[in-house]
Formats: sequence, C-alpha cells, structure tokens
Amino acid sequence: MKKVNELTTIKMVEDFLENHELSFLYVSRPDCSTCHAILPKLRQLLDQYPLIHLGQIDVTKVKEVAAKFLILTAPVMIFMIDHKEYIREGRFVRFEQLNEKLDQIYELYTE
Repeated sequence: MKKVNELTTIKMVEDFLENHELSFLYVSRPDCSTCHAILPKLRQLLDQYPLIHLGQIDVTKVKEVAAKFLILTAPVMIFMIDHKEYIREGRFVRFEQLNEKLDQIYELYTE
C-alpha cells in the first residue's frame, strides 16, 4: 500500500507540497468513520501511481488547513500538481471515477 506521510503542522503541509510535484492530500478527522474507511482504499488506488505522494492531515490538529484549502467537511481529498488543484473529492468518493480522472491526468503528465 502507498506510504502515508502524516502532516501535523501547516508548515509540514507547505513543505510537502513544495517537495512533491504530484501531491495528494487526504484531510480527515479522528472521529470520522467514513475517513477511516476511505483511507485504505485510497492507499490501494494510489499504488498504481508511483510518482504521486500521499499526505494525511488531521483537520482537528492542523486547523489552518481548512481555511487554506476551503475545507468544510471531512474527508476531503485534493490532488495537486505544482501547488495547483486538479481534483477534489469530498465525503462520498466514487473510486472508479477518481481512478479514471487520475489515469487521464497521470498519463498526460508522464508522457
């Protein structure tokens, strides 16, 4: 399964985005059962994309992330390339559609 980088400060989030051209942010809450159910599926999906780095943020610990990325609920998944948002999924994720979107972008990026 894809390695998860736990990001515990807004500085760590900014450094993660700076150091990884292809970044996938997973914003969750510890008391969210949906958040816990989605993460293993997301890690498994991202195994197909070796250049994408996964960072997990607990919004209860890093409250600034909600304002910085306009997050109103959890979980939220944001795929970014060079600090630019390309995909955003929230709460109820359709993994087949997410996979298709990632395939298209990843293929263009890696050509």
